[in-house]
Amino acid sequence: MSAEPSLSSPLSSPTPTSSSLSSSPSPSPARYGVWLVGARGSVATTAVAGCAAVAAGLHPPTGMVTETAPFTDVGLPTLSSLVFGGHDTVDCPLPKRAEHLADGGVLPHGLPSAVAAELAAADREIKPGGPLPGRDDDRTQDELITTFATDIRDFIHAQNLAGAVVVNVASTEPAPAADGLLPPSSLYAAAALRAGCPYVNFTPSTGLHHPDLAATAATASVPYAGRDGKTGQTLLRSVLGPMFLQRALAVRAWSGTNLLGGGDGAALADPAAAAAKNAGKERVLADTLGAAPQGEVHIDDVPALGDWKTAWDHIAFDGFLGARMVLQTTWQGCDSALAAPLVLDLARLLLRAADIGLTGPRPELGFYFKDPDGDSSSALGEQFAALVDFAALLRDEAGR
Repeated sequence: MSAEPSLSSPLSSPTPTSSSLSSSPSPSPARYGVWLVGARGSVATTAVAGCAAVAAGLHPPTGMVTETAPFTDVGLPTLSSLVFGGHDTVDCPLPKRAEHLADGGVLPHGLPSAVAAELAAADREIKPGGPLPGRDDDRTQDELITTFATDIRDFIHAQNLAGAVVVNVASTEPAPAADGLLPPSSLYAAAALRAGCPYVNFTPSTGLHHPDLAATAATASVPYAGRDGKTGQTLLRSVLGPMFLQRALAVRAWSGTNLLGGGDGAALADPAAAAAKNAGKERVLADTLGAAPQGEVHIDDVPALGDWKTAWDHIAFDGFLGARMVLQTTWQGCDSALAAPLVLDLARLLLRAADIGLTGPRPELGFYFKDPDGDSSSALGEQFAALVDFAALLRDEAGR
């Protein structure tokens, strides 16, 4: 893929809102699209299957914050109104991927067959991504962005949607190389804005944070949020860090280890990708404690674990009169099952934000991210308060 001399012109041109992409009247009740980058991965498959299961009443909405009391009557799209599509560079069909996840204990046994129609419908809307791995892909950056944006627009038109949100749930990529090229995550982010769609970066990848996209992001006519979904170890850190600070306990060192398999484990075996992932974990501690303590986070790829992970933290701290103490935590879980409800939350929240005309970064959604947009707190309690305030804003707009 060759570099373009300038990206400012094609990316900074006025972008239509998602509702303006079709001259057809909005369906009643309105349907909304969720366009997943990495649409055949574990997180995406779990989100599609889970949305169908909850909408059909087969399972409760456990883990979905938008289904709790603070979000009553805020005008969010219903789960049954969501239509899925996306990009991916692999060709394993979603129904087959769901069967693999059920075999690994990620999805309940029997669920893939119960929601087979919904999985197949989403799979029909998945388009080839790029640049294509292991193959010659001589499309320029602008050609790739144009192709991706056209795919999203076509999805909105074909499904007669009132709007769509683009959510990046692809594998973590290394930090951008110094070759002047946009990484894939930034190509998809640029395509989302060009298509006039809200955008969520649920990964640590660069996305809209690339300097070549700064001007475009600053003038975006749609809302966006990111980055790096907070699902396990860092979620716990965002609670414990403020606890130590508020109790005036001096943290001397904080070290951690992650054991994980599946696609994430393989991707994070690359030291550059692991460094991008760890940056968010370390930033939470620095923000909540006021300074980064000694210690590092290590990530080990253990293929036998599949989509499951174990995370350990060892926290050394001083108490009254210098008493040396230690807190150790162990987190065991399935990243896909932790991430999928948050993906559905964010999709609904960004779609609603777009409906009421909000634009630009949404720091109110920092509750969901390790590295949130804007100048927001990294403490989970403060982030949740900001999220509840955001729900009140949406409710006020719904009542007008």
